[in-house]
Amino acid sequence: MCRVGDLLTERAVLGVIATLAVLGLFVMLCRARRVSTSVEDAVMDMLDRMSKASSDLRAGLTQEAADKATPHLREMLRCVAVAITDEEGTVLSWDGGANDHYEYLRDTVARAINNCHKEHVDHRKLGCELQGPCSLHSVVVVPLVVEGEVAGTLIVVSGVASKRQIRMAEETARFVSTQLELEVVQKQRQALAQAEVKALRAQISPHFVYNALNTISSLIRTDPAHARELLQEFAEFTRFSFRTDGLFTTLADELTNIHRYLTIEQARYGSRLNVRLRIAPEVLQVVLPFLVLQPLVENAVRHGLAKKPGGGMLTITAEDNGNEALISVEDDGVGMDPERLDDIKDAHQTGAHVGIGNINDRMRTVFGAEYALVVETAPNAGTKVILNVPKFARNVLPNLNIGSHLNDEPMTNEQPAIRA
Repeated sequence: MCRVGDLLTERAVLGVIATLAVLGLFVMLCRARRVSTSVEDAVMDMLDRMSKASSDLRAGLTQEAADKATPHLREMLRCVAVAITDEEGTVLSWDGGANDHYEYLRDTVARAINNCHKEHVDHRKLGCELQGPCSLHSVVVVPLVVEGEVAGTLIVVSGVASKRQIRMAEETARFVSTQLELEVVQKQRQALAQAEVKALRAQISPHFVYNALNTISSLIRTDPAHARELLQEFAEFTRFSFRTDGLFTTLADELTNIHRYLTIEQARYGSRLNVRLRIAPEVLQVVLPFLVLQPLVENAVRHGLAKKPGGGMLTITAEDNGNEALISVEDDGVGMDPERLDDIKDAHQTGAHVGIGNINDRMRTVFGAEYALVVETAPNAGTKVILNVPKFARNVLPNLNIGSHLNDEPMTNEQPAIRA
């Protein structure tokens, strides 16, 4: 099955190809016209306008986006006017002259949409009733195809008829279509990320909720104060884990929620569960996908330490590593055969290891393939899961700020998270 991340990569490549094609034709056009400025200056201007048009079109095919993009497209094409319509032929934006001629173009636009093919018409066939010279000599209407469907059209009005101008209109329409497709894929990517977070929540809740409530209920009579404390931690944990907004959070907030989880598990396992934090304060505000650390901690407790006679030590480390934060979750539990790692890459689908395949996919989708999880393990030698998280990534921003500390104290380089 092709993943959305793969589609995004493929269409990003298509976007680059479309951009280079338009750029190459523009350079040819500049040379043919013997413009006064140098070709290098023209190319720089072209790249600047393409960049601006790209960011505008990533918002989707709306009137506002079209109004922002058409002036840049007209300057790129050096033509009389550029217009963009929707899939029904309604003009979203028209930049330049001859806008009163659209009435003569309705049939041409309709044919382009219905046939999904470019249409070229010159002034003589438009039925223009203007007395005297008309700025509209040639019109090219090119469908904007997104996901195999016509989403609208690009109308290019020229003062002269030229095969090169027609080719430029076609390549520009392809460039516009690619930007619109990238916007669609971005929405699909966000929807996938939200679905994956929901899947993680569904896996975390059944076993942990049952065990947590069972532990709390056992303390109600013997230690009611402790039971109330755990119930409050449980409430805060579920509030954070089941929040409905945001795909990202800060390392500080994720650690705060992990502390709540471990407080409850400490009450269950007692001295069998020992926890050590080694957190560099300068990486606390690093942004990472929501719920990527807590499932790894849960796996360490459930599959590493709970199965080891006498329990063991869980170590969470976060270090400054230049442009990245180096984060690891390590236990000295039972470990596993490294050959089993291939077996658990899809374990999030069976529940064998809570969300590890899900987390790996999310890290790769958000930050790139080079940010996949690294797992070190061996039988009776524990397990260590390592994440590299870039300090800055496009469109990766926290949406919620629930605490940025543990136990109301700044975290030092080495601090026990829970009293043994």
